[in-house]
Amino acid sequence: MKMPLSCDCPATRPGPTLASTCGGTPFMLFMGLLEVFLRSQCDIEDPCGRPKSASPYPEYDFIVIGSGSAGSVVAGRLSEIPEWNVLLIEAGQDEPTGAQVPSMFLNYLGTELDWMYFTEPEKEACLNENEQRCYWPRGKVLGGTSVINGMMYIRGSRHDYDNWASLGCDGWSYNDVLPFFLKSEDNKQLDLVDRGYHAEGGPVVISQFPYHPPLSRALVEAGGELGYPNRDLNGQYHTGFAITQSTNINGTRQSTAKAFIRPYKSRNNLHILLNSTVTRILINKRSKSAYGVEVVSEGKKQSIFATKEVILSGGAVNSPQLLLLSGIGPREDLEQVGVPLVHHLPGVGRNLQNHVAHFLTFNINDTNTTPLNWATAMEYLLFRDGLMSGTG
Repeated sequence: MKMPLSCDCPATRPGPTLASTCGGTPFMLFMGLLEVFLRSQCDIEDPCGRPKSASPYPEYDFIVIGSGSAGSVVAGRLSEIPEWNVLLIEAGQDEPTGAQVPSMFLNYLGTELDWMYFTEPEKEACLNENEQRCYWPRGKVLGGTSVINGMMYIRGSRHDYDNWASLGCDGWSYNDVLPFFLKSEDNKQLDLVDRGYHAEGGPVVISQFPYHPPLSRALVEAGGELGYPNRDLNGQYHTGFAITQSTNINGTRQSTAKAFIRPYKSRNNLHILLNSTVTRILINKRSKSAYGVEVVSEGKKQSIFATKEVILSGGAVNSPQLLLLSGIGPREDLEQVGVPLVHHLPGVGRNLQNHVAHFLTFNINDTNTTPLNWATAMEYLLFRDGLMSGTG
């Protein structure tokens, strides 16, 4: 039995609650009671580990915009140098308790933790959506999209990294970035993965979910029958069938904030500003160098300055958006909306691509799948196992 640790700190109450994310009175009652039990689990609630939003200084060495899968890592790593003062700015709030449970990730899509973006109308995609616009979830929370995603640990293809390097991105070949993946990784199942591509001891815990739906193993076997091997998708090859590893610790979510921010929340040189939106990067028009940010926090606009660097890590959507708001981008686009041009950079906001997805709906005769009920909830609360310990 995996018993929770004792909690000696007053519990915080980050929201939204699980009950607020679902419809139907009976289900809301179930989810409300479930959240009460979840908040009694110290490893899930983590009352002592949650960082507080700080009142910012007027000046820092480094300002990091966005606390997602890049920003949390950058801020945590920079704060390892005690002489550097680092400010991490996040538009959203802290992670809710329920988001730590893998099976609940769908509950938070479309809530206040999500920017709730939609694509422009597509000619050859999103055919079954209104106006052929795809819903594009993006995390608006400490930890960013790593708080609301499906938690699969996928680094990407070697060929993409090598292609970026060949186009002039020095230091971005696969062999260049692999040591940094290894530095971050604490893989708990080295016997299941390719030797030389994984490591132990890093801040990001990697393993398969404790629970696998019965169908998952049948799909892997079906792939083998078709000639597709069961492979480590982050190893020597990137194609095949596999029960993937994920960013979880004993059946609880490990976001980038949980891995790179919470352990270092007590560092005096790391400040975190939550519920605060950067509206513009301050840029010297002559030197074309960033020297600060304009941020709206608690309804008030203020400027915060950086003596060394401003690091933009707002993700694939918000990073180019903020560059455009700051006057960096295609001249014609900025003139059209009245943003003063600071630097003409034609590629900003162009050529955005997402991974291809095709959804199939089918019915199966599966009598082994257990529904979400109090039996499965107690299995998770007591053992961190069962239906709730995976995303399905």
